[in-house]
Amino acid sequence: MASKPGPLTDWPWKKLGNFKYMVIVPCAIHAVYRIYGAQKQKRDHATIISLGLFLSRIIHDQLWITLSRFQTARSKHRIQSRGIDFEQVDRERNWDDQAILHAIIFYIGELFLPGAQNLPLWNTKGVIIAVLCHAGPVEYIYYWAHRALHHHFLYTRYHSHHHSSFVTEPITSVVHPFAEHILYALIFAVPFLATVLTYTASYTVLIGYMTFIDFMNNMGHCNFEFFPKWTFKIFPPLKYLIYTPSYHSLHHSQVHTNFSLFMPIYDYMYNTVDKTTDSVYESSIEGREDTTDVVHLTHPTSLHSIYHLRLGFAYLAAEPYSSKWYLWLMCPLSFVLMLVTWIFGCTFVVEKNKLYEHKMQTWAIPRYNFQYSLKWQKAPINNMIEKAILEADAMGVKVISLGLLNQGEEFNKNGELYLHNREKLKTRIVDGSTLSAATVLNGIPHGTQKVLIRGCLTKTLFTTALALLERRTKIVVIRTEEYENLKMRIPSKYQSGISLSNNYDTKVWLVGEDLRAEEQSRANRGTLFIPFTQFPPRAVREDCIYHTTPALVIPRTLEDVHSCENWLPRRVMSAWRVAGIVHALEGWDSHECGNMTLDVEKVWSTTLSHGFKPINNVKFN
Repeated sequence: MASKPGPLTDWPWKKLGNFKYMVIVPCAIHAVYRIYGAQKQKRDHATIISLGLFLSRIIHDQLWITLSRFQTARSKHRIQSRGIDFEQVDRERNWDDQAILHAIIFYIGELFLPGAQNLPLWNTKGVIIAVLCHAGPVEYIYYWAHRALHHHFLYTRYHSHHHSSFVTEPITSVVHPFAEHILYALIFAVPFLATVLTYTASYTVLIGYMTFIDFMNNMGHCNFEFFPKWTFKIFPPLKYLIYTPSYHSLHHSQVHTNFSLFMPIYDYMYNTVDKTTDSVYESSIEGREDTTDVVHLTHPTSLHSIYHLRLGFAYLAAEPYSSKWYLWLMCPLSFVLMLVTWIFGCTFVVEKNKLYEHKMQTWAIPRYNFQYSLKWQKAPINNMIEKAILEADAMGVKVISLGLLNQGEEFNKNGELYLHNREKLKTRIVDGSTLSAATVLNGIPHGTQKVLIRGCLTKTLFTTALALLERRTKIVVIRTEEYENLKMRIPSKYQSGISLSNNYDTKVWLVGEDLRAEEQSRANRGTLFIPFTQFPPRAVREDCIYHTTPALVIPRTLEDVHSCENWLPRRVMSAWRVAGIVHALEGWDSHECGNMTLDVEKVWSTTLSHGFKPINNVKFN
């Protein structure tokens, strides 16, 4: 929002929320009628094509979002080193409003403007007119309109909303107040009106010009440079005819320079080119090799989780994972993506973060939950994890933490598998079990004398159970197999504190993801369920309290965080991921995998000293 919002700031359909697409439904219905309900000689496909253009523009923009986020996570040609935050994601959530507005304008224009009906596919004169109109009137008018928007009166009421995004993403290009979009629609209408009024309009002009506008807008707002130097050496005047991402990035960082739309010639003519334009381009295209201190290794979970990654839908990534009905409509695409990653996929960078001077990355193994359960996939996945560890070691990464199913006693002995024959491995492997156990322990209310354990036993649970027994807290186990396994791993002097019982009256339960609804129904009202696994059990009791999986609130000094980690709330990270960060911050030289653990109290106090905070009583659905 602008600092002093003016009239027509909000979009007319703002209150409709996600139902805003309903405003173009009447247009779609009428378009279908004009094709299939009208007489054959009166049928016109122009309206339905304009609606098809609307859909293609949405897809076009989304592809740019994915490409840009993928590149900024891995490319050395990043222009601004600063990151974005959740506030920017929320502010740019309405990036598709422009496409809705244009679809309505095109629809109305096609209905009422002479020369806009029954268009041919191509008209050479119309294409030439559109090109000349853009290079002349559109670029010129936009330049001066843009400079006017930077006048204090208009800037504070409208354009400052756009400049709230210091670091740009492709969709930043269309995030403006409604009034500004009316102005831009009038400017961009010049080529269309010129061809319509001269009866030279065509589908090529309609589709081609809008695709060109979207392409240039998205490209110019990327936060990475990719225009090679040789293009400007071969044809030096090109720098006056086309801008680059670094050129427009200076407009957002310096604000009152580089006003041109796509052709910098008017900035050069009126002396508004930023003096550092060439040097910023040179440094961006040369790039900088960033060192990485910590890598967190994760993977997609469900088929739909691919859309919740930072590289997917920005607004979904910025919210805790939950099933959306409309994603089920995309099941065919989800299945194809799964097959593609299965056949051709390799580990990819999801995001970058920074805490103080320590730089972190999250990498994803392109495998889903169900694939980890397939016996014949165990070896290939372990090979991919080991390859990622060796790659991190070659990069000089200090710590790599194993998230979700990338660790597990049966899968890879909690990461110990990767240490065999790797005596020279400098990267420390961390499974995070100590910190996750400390998080579980500190979620148990003070004064608790007895806890019930239910779920597949993990290294985190064994560490937690031992700490509880050392504190003289009694442990109740309701399954014989779990009871026997727990006693085998606990020193004999503490085994008297473990009992096997079918009594469900205990008020605090430590639970795994395999907790059944039937078992939850036997719990007393007000029972506290504390998960010790990386995946949350399904919560079925509204009269009970459910903690989230072991996690901590991250400090404000941790930058470039604008996506949620799976089902966790904003700015909350799993304890397994935080453990790797703390390991690197402290410079601990030991691994934490296999049977190796750290001092629980030391790890907990050290984690808190770095600004991480416990998160309790967070209910998940």
